[in-house]
Amino acid sequence: MRPMQIDFATAGWRGTLYRVHPAFLLAGVLGVALLAAGVAFGVQAAQQQAAREASLRAQQRKQAIAVRAPERKPENVIPEAQAVAVNAAILQLNLPWRELQDAVAAANTPAVALLALDPDPRKQTLKITAEAKNSDDMVGYIEQLKQQEFFAGAALLRHEINDQDPNRPLRFQVEVQWRAR
Repeated sequence: MRPMQIDFATAGWRGTLYRVHPAFLLAGVLGVALLAAGVAFGVQAAQQQAAREASLRAQQRKQAIAVRAPERKPENVIPEAQAVAVNAAILQLNLPWRELQDAVAAANTPAVALLALDPDPRKQTLKITAEAKNSDDMVGYIEQLKQQEFFAGAALLRHEINDQDPNRPLRFQVEVQWRAR
């Protein structure tokens, strides 16, 4: 006769495991391992994505702040006295010295001795102090200055006779206006 299996006890989990083929057990363990690996990989990917999004949001905030209010460097405030001094120096440096010298030299005669040249860049004028032997030489010199192309005009400011000198030269001051270049 054939053996009969008589088992009236309810099957528990141990009994069920005992009757399961080992290949199915191995497949189940591998499935659980794969599931755990997938969950771990998914959690890691989610964390990386969250970190990237946080970094992107921070970068966008920085760009929005930079676009809204560009960083301004504090401006250096120059005192009024210093600005006036610098502007005066620039005007002095930008004087047309070569043209002034050429025009004065072209008008100069042997009968007139130049003593001083005093330019005023703000008014574009040049005060010339000179000595001449007589008034005719002085007037001739002023006419020569008026003829110069660089000068717009010339005017006698003052004149005096130097009594301390035995030759009694005529000392005079002429103001010439130069043309803007």
